[in-house]
Amino acid sequence: MSEEMTGGCQCGRVRYSVHVADYEAYLCHCRMCQRATGGLAAAFKSVKKADVTWEREPDYYASSPIARRGFCSACGTPLTFEFPDSSRMDLTIGSFDEPGRFVPTQHYGAESIHEQWLDTRDLPRYRTEDNPNVVNRWMDKVGRLPD
Repeated sequence: MSEEMTGGCQCGRVRYSVHVADYEAYLCHCRMCQRATGGLAAAFKSVKKADVTWEREPDYYASSPIARRGFCSACGTPLTFEFPDSSRMDLTIGSFDEPGRFVPTQHYGAESIHEQWLDTRDLPRYRTEDNPNVVNRWMDKVGRLPD
């Protein structure tokens, strides 16, 4: 299987297309990814750098002496993780237009996993459209709920 998928940042300034060989993805729980994303883990798809086409390149910062991360400087969306000397890079799952197609197949940085956040299936679930406080704000400003 080889498929072209698309993605980008929240504001749309940075967009990409990429050929993916499968839907396998992973969660990185290392402290650097936690800090870089502000989350408990970063969800990534590993791809060949040569398979990524940028409509507009992300901005980059050296997140450590051995790696850099791509992001949109306009909206702050984290987009990539990569070792500059590698032929591969990771794209954030949330930046794909269809993130639901990916399946996590492994955990990395397991020394920093917050176990209590891994299985949340029994917690109550609330939908955005069921919160009038949020719905009214969206409807007043743009006339619809966000995607």
